Amino acid sequence: MSAANPLSGVTVVEIGTSVAAPFGSWILGYLGARVIKIESARGDDARQWGRMLPDGRSSFFEALNANKESVVLDLRDDKDKHWLKEFCETKADVVIQNMRPGKVAQLGLDGAELSLTNPKLIYFNLGAFGAVGPKASAPGYDPLMQAAGGIMSVTGEPDRPPVRVGVSIVDMGSGMWAAIGVLAALYQRTSTGRGAIIDGSLYETAVAWVANQSAMVQVDGRNPEKVGSGARGMAPYQAYDCADGYLVVSAPNDNLFERLCKALGFLDLLGDPRFATNQLRYANLTDLNRFLEPVLKTQTRDHWMDVLDKAGVPCAPVRQITEMLADEQTRALGIVQSLEQATPELIGLPLSFDGERPALRTMPPALGEHTELVKGG
Repeated sequence: MSAANPLSGVTVVEIGTSVAAPFGSWILGYLGARVIKIESARGDDARQWGRMLPDGRSSFFEALNANKESVVLDLRDDKDKHWLKEFCETKADVVIQNMRPGKVAQLGLDGAELSLTNPKLIYFNLGAFGAVGPKASAPGYDPLMQAAGGIMSVTGEPDRPPVRVGVSIVDMGSGMWAAIGVLAALYQRTSTGRGAIIDGSLYETAVAWVANQSAMVQVDGRNPEKVGSGARGMAPYQAYDCADGYLVVSAPNDNLFERLCKALGFLDLLGDPRFATNQLRYANLTDLNRFLEPVLKTQTRDHWMDVLDKAGVPCAPVRQITEMLADEQTRALGIVQSLEQATPELIGLPLSFDGERPALRTMPPALGEHTELVKGG
């Protein structure tokens, strides 16, 4: 077994659609597990999301479903339902499901039912609002959870309408928690011989993401304010407009602030009592930015990156996705992966084991591509 494929020999069944559950099984698949993706004849909803390739494939689906096998089943059909139940009871190590609340129980495919025959099974329920509570049966999507969980209240610019974080942070975070839960249960199974039924949800992930903000509220009862590209209680720590775009400058401690002032020629600021500590700099950020903003605007991002890099002040340009993909650091890491003559290039797992990144083994499957192979095997 390769160090980069620690889950080789583990079989995962994904009864999922959209982003959250597929991202969870995507992680496990990249770690070496065999992932059987169960789809209806219509396919995963994500097959119709994002930008479409000339051959009809969806960019969203391609991004989330590498290293999987697609099996099309009609779970209203007793024969297909029986096949899936038997497969989970006899061949599966893990099931991840995000069907609408109550549906798997109606089908007899819930964790409690399958574990009667397969006590070693690890079963992850990935719901919307959680397994209990008044909204346990309600459906949900990423923007709903960013709203309900408080994320939107702290995202964006002050006095502007709510905005969603531009990536599916709740969906993908929930998939990550699913993978973490499964990995913990697999480890526990090595000593107990038994699996587990694990519950997670989009709402719980959203709530977990605002842990810092929740702790702040406990201090004084005030809701956190929106701070745009900055961070609450840290300064200077935000994007600044340069001659050709924005540059994020991070100098949130005394040592870095001193380096920044020396690099920009603001030695007099070092003795200014308004900026003596991080908390004072944050309290007087408007005053501080009156010095920083006009100077940074005079030169390009590359100019200031060179100056600040030499001074040891962390900084980074606000890049477009095309710039990030072409960046030499991105390419050096080998995280953008492809197979010979296959498109598009895909982002791989952000982990390496003993210097080896888990490989892209197979491109995302066509709908039902492996139905006969898996059912026949």
